[in-house]
Amino acid sequence: MLITAGNLIEAMAEDKVQAKHYSLDKIRNIGIAAHIDAGKTTTTERILYYTGKTHKIGEVHEGTAVMDWMEQEQERGITITSAATTAFWKDCRVNIIDTPGHVDFTIEVERSMRVLDGAICLFGAVEGVEPQSETVWRQADRYHVPRMAFINKMDRVGADFDSCVQQFKDRLGANPVLLQLPLGKEDSFKGVIDLIEMNAKVFKDETLGAEFETIDIPAADQGRAKKAHDLLIEQVSEHDDKLMHKFVEGEKPTIEELKAGVRRATNAIKILPVFCGAAYKNKGIQQLLDGVVDFLPSPVDVPAIKGKKPRTSEVVERHPSESEPFSALVFKIASDRFAGGGNIAYIRIYSGMLKSGSYVYNTSKGKKERVSRLLLMHANKREELQEAGAGNIVALVGLKDLKTGDTLCDESHEIELESLFIPDPVISLAIEPKTKADRDKLSQTLQRMGQEDPTFRIKSNEETGQTIISGMGELHLEVIVDRMFREYGVQTNVGKPQVAYKETIQAVAKAEGKYIRQTGGHGQYGHCYIEVSPLERGKGVEFVNKIAGGTIPREYIPAIEEGIREASQNGVLAGYPLVDFQATLYDGSYHDVDSSEMAFKIAGSMALKDAAKRAKLILLEPIMTVEVSVPEESMGSIIGDLNSRRCIIQEMTTRGAVKVVKALAPLSEMFGFANAIRSLSQGRAVPSPMEFHSYKEVPTNIARAIVEGEHR
Repeated sequence: MLITAGNLIEAMAEDKVQAKHYSLDKIRNIGIAAHIDAGKTTTTERILYYTGKTHKIGEVHEGTAVMDWMEQEQERGITITSAATTAFWKDCRVNIIDTPGHVDFTIEVERSMRVLDGAICLFGAVEGVEPQSETVWRQADRYHVPRMAFINKMDRVGADFDSCVQQFKDRLGANPVLLQLPLGKEDSFKGVIDLIEMNAKVFKDETLGAEFETIDIPAADQGRAKKAHDLLIEQVSEHDDKLMHKFVEGEKPTIEELKAGVRRATNAIKILPVFCGAAYKNKGIQQLLDGVVDFLPSPVDVPAIKGKKPRTSEVVERHPSESEPFSALVFKIASDRFAGGGNIAYIRIYSGMLKSGSYVYNTSKGKKERVSRLLLMHANKREELQEAGAGNIVALVGLKDLKTGDTLCDESHEIELESLFIPDPVISLAIEPKTKADRDKLSQTLQRMGQEDPTFRIKSNEETGQTIISGMGELHLEVIVDRMFREYGVQTNVGKPQVAYKETIQAVAKAEGKYIRQTGGHGQYGHCYIEVSPLERGKGVEFVNKIAGGTIPREYIPAIEEGIREASQNGVLAGYPLVDFQATLYDGSYHDVDSSEMAFKIAGSMALKDAAKRAKLILLEPIMTVEVSVPEESMGSIIGDLNSRRCIIQEMTTRGAVKVVKALAPLSEMFGFANAIRSLSQGRAVPSPMEFHSYKEVPTNIARAIVEGEHR
């Protein structure tokens, strides 16, 4: 059977298809995620071409990829911001989010996973499971996202399909189930063996893969295909009662029954369907699209979204139905240069209908706002919509007071949906405007960029008067500064990168906070006793009220908590945030006339600072996961460099012809690391982007130097 580009004519005429209303079971909300340089954007570009969304294949290395539309993306050849688009395949509407692979932009993956129903995880056939692959996997686990695996770059020298599958088990804890086998590998890779239909697809290079021929499985591959097919039936039957009954009886399931079983097991996250191909060489993408439609869930296949009523905290559900009250989650804010400097808000609609020009209620802010326009996005291009229903991902224009994670709903049916996990930044820069004209624009620009990116933080250093910006890595802040100049015309001077240290305590301590001021007339009186105790890493700040008997009126308790939390932001030891402790309020007193919320807030702040000084304060530093691919002859010098940077070597493995060193390293020691190892290996050693691992105590001598430097 010959599949030709002519068969895709209906799919090519997308402008006509847009008007069609798609039922919920015909919608797929998917993301494409992976380690950097695994081929996510290249794969997305092929999807857009084969579905007729574009008529020319864009290439990342040429800067012509549709989804990498930012100048910074085109120059660097990497994805920086997640881009949404919509394509159509087999009478289904597929909403796609292409995500970055670089760890500095991990928030883009995080917020995408929060609103997706399914995901395609890409892996390089040579590299296999890499550090950011594991991070992406954990993010998908956090939001219970069913996924498929696509082993890309099967045409590369050193491609190893079986090794990748084994790594899925060993490094991800996944249960891979092969739906395809590669037909050839490296230079001889020409197609895939379909283990459900038991045939082979051979792609024609002269048609950019749009044409492929379905043939019988070659005789040399029939043995391994039969073995893999039998294993497929056995693995799926373990998670499907209908197929298990047939398996026990020795009956073969039909193709339709096997596909249905794979779909049910995939949606229940019991198995990981595995596909393969070579996106750059235009092989295997149509079959991957078939897999999206056949095996990944539609909005009706995932559980109803749960949320809380704002004032009562009562748990309520919203089912994916257009007849239910409207509810949606804002998962991304982007600056809209075409709307007078306003913002575009990307939302996932979980229930109900939304019409252009209608009003929505922001539960998180307690405000009602009007949606001036409703848009369907295709990277940075847009299409006006009159309405959109449950299950869709669209963009709104006209809402001013929004942030990532806000819930929009029907005012008469309030609900607040769970927000998303936002990691803390690990690196900072001091920034200042170059000219007086830039000074006027800098604050507003920083505020807008902070609204777009929840991992980008801005604060002022009260002692020096400097503005400090913080982010997830050097590249993250470099792109921020570049965007400020290109998009907003703000020129800046920046200082050297600084590590985002934190402070914590190691012992239990008590302290009194007393604030008394008499200035004639009413004075100020606030008085409290607190106890601080250490918590495990990552717990943040917890406040416990154990006041009994009315020694402090109830209305002043929140003020004490606010004072403690505010004081913790500036630390005690060296001005870094104080974290991972519990503050327990257990006693205090008040004055009938002079007590006020402000007085108790100050008293709480004073008590925390005093208690922390007695609780064995230590400094914490961010520890990063570092992975380096090293030729064997350079191993000694690279290991020596890592050891000089206080690294702890975790493991050394072999990947093809190179050694892979995995280590834990303090971020403070890793500036200039990439240049150093390239020099030591004549440019042959390749570092992966560093990934945050945890916060650990700074050695005493180094901590002393840091503290003295801060107070000098």
